[in-house]
Amino acid sequence: MRVLLLYPEFPDTFWSFKHALRFIRKKAGAPPLGLLTVAAMLPDEWEKRLVDENVTALTDDDLRWADYVFISAMIVQRESAQTLIARCNDAGVTVVAGGPLFTMEHEKFPGVDIFVLHEAELTLPPFLADLAAGNVNHVYTTTEHPELCQTPVPLWHLADLKHYDTVSLQFSRGCPFNCDFCNITSLLGHRPRVKDAAQIVAELDSLYALGWHKNVFFVDDNFIGNKKHLKTELLPALIEWRKGKHGMSFNTEASINLADDAELMSLMTQAGFNTVFVGIETPSEDGLVECNKSQNKGRDLVESVKRMQRAGLQVQGGFIVGFDSDTASIFQQQIDFIQKSGIVTAMVGLLQAPLGTRLYDRMEQEGRLVADFSGDNADGSTNIIPSMGLEPLREGYRTILSHIYAPHLYYERVRTFLREYQPPRITNPLDMQHILALWRSIYQLGIRGKERVHYWKLFFWTLFRRPRLFPLAITLAIYGFHFRRVAELHVM
Repeated sequence: MRVLLLYPEFPDTFWSFKHALRFIRKKAGAPPLGLLTVAAMLPDEWEKRLVDENVTALTDDDLRWADYVFISAMIVQRESAQTLIARCNDAGVTVVAGGPLFTMEHEKFPGVDIFVLHEAELTLPPFLADLAAGNVNHVYTTTEHPELCQTPVPLWHLADLKHYDTVSLQFSRGCPFNCDFCNITSLLGHRPRVKDAAQIVAELDSLYALGWHKNVFFVDDNFIGNKKHLKTELLPALIEWRKGKHGMSFNTEASINLADDAELMSLMTQAGFNTVFVGIETPSEDGLVECNKSQNKGRDLVESVKRMQRAGLQVQGGFIVGFDSDTASIFQQQIDFIQKSGIVTAMVGLLQAPLGTRLYDRMEQEGRLVADFSGDNADGSTNIIPSMGLEPLREGYRTILSHIYAPHLYYERVRTFLREYQPPRITNPLDMQHILALWRSIYQLGIRGKERVHYWKLFFWTLFRRPRLFPLAITLAIYGFHFRRVAELHVM
């Protein structure tokens, strides 16, 4: 049996970092963790090949080679997935689909022959058994959530890792919170299920053996959902694993209550974590109440961010405008908060209602759903009718982007962050690509760029005041170039 694992292309969004990746000559952020994990669940004797459309194009030869195509995607990859499925249909190759996009919208893909939905630990085995028996169903699904103790080490060797900046791992699934706009709990449940420390160490060992000594992103939707396991098992194991090794800095996603736990933050930085993405959403208390963001309510959000920065964690933030409680003042409030907090990587988007959320159900009942959910809440689109009106919301959104990504405010925010940040002691030797990226940044940003005055101010300010953070400062300058490019192309 020959299986082609197919991953659709991501559109050019704030989240893609495509324009930043060009500075280090990388083609994509990370290889497809889900497909590589599924590959490890397939019979050993099957031949397997990965085509990641973010790295290389699908060819007719690939389709002629394959007996089956296994495709997985997120909602933002919908358009590319439809195109690839059509090509598979034209080639007469059987298509097996799974992952978040198809779990939520499988009825919209008539070109797919077999759906293996929800979590593959439960739905893939019956499909494989039926395939061996020659009696395959159209849909395999479940309402259960598996434990992760049997989840295998992904087959990293199927991916050409030299094309990626980061590799993803997963420690846990599920989130204890119930935010109104989030569909994670409908997909993965409320109870955080975790891998044991030995599993994570085995995954890291496999990557290290392949020569991967760079960035690792723990893709958990809330890494700190099971604090006890983190403190007593995983983080001590990671601290021990790092001894005698270089590189391998970690980043992840977590809720803002991480800022309340100094011990946990200390263990994370000792283990190699230096960045955490946090869903801030809004500085408006009314907005937080409306979307049931209980973990963010009633706290000094700026101080919470700064506590994490001082502990050694760069905070990347997600923000939303378009709540029913938002007034015209919310746009300036968001700008002021982002500047004051020093969140350099600030991802601001319009409120959208994914299928499977309480927000979707409410908007449907109120007759306020108007279009498909794009999956990219930072492209200026929304599938709901906002209470303030669509055009005022879009205009306010454009105002936010024109300010927070404007060179003078963006570079000011970088310095605000660098003044606060106390980086953990992680040894990441500079390779030739990153040295060349410095020279490319000098040419693109310091010579050709409209931001060149701000670039050189940051360049020398960091070099003389925070020299240890100089590589990070250049990285953040490059991120700013990417954010401006995407904003100019798609929103502004």
